[in-house]
Amino acid sequence: MTKLPLDLADKFKSVGVTTVYGDPVDVDGEKLVPVALAWYGFGAGEAEGEGDASSATMHGNGAGSGGGGGGFALPIGAYLKSREGLRFEPNIVSLVAVGIPFVWVVGRALALVIRALKK
Repeated sequence: MTKLPLDLADKFKSVGVTTVYGDPVDVDGEKLVPVALAWYGFGAGEAEGEGDASSATMHGNGAGSGGGGGGFALPIGAYLKSREGLRFEPNIVSLVAVGIPFVWVVGRALALVIRALKK
């Protein structure tokens, strides 16, 4: 049986800055670098043989496997480099999608703090 955690780690080595900042693209003489928020996670597991801790749950034969994984990326805008300089152009729809839950949480927290201070 292969080492599943090591295999998953090898697959996710490339996840990082290149996921959040995409490859530069030239558009009408301007260099564009897409920017995103990204979350990734994965799980793993493996057991084998009679003496492993998981063999009790497998009724004595010993075996195992595992897996998992997931990811999410939200495009938030792009950096544009032109003759005028470097500027960030936000993706308004994505920023609103991220901002609404944030504003709700902050508002809820403030309401609880104010309520606690009044008592």
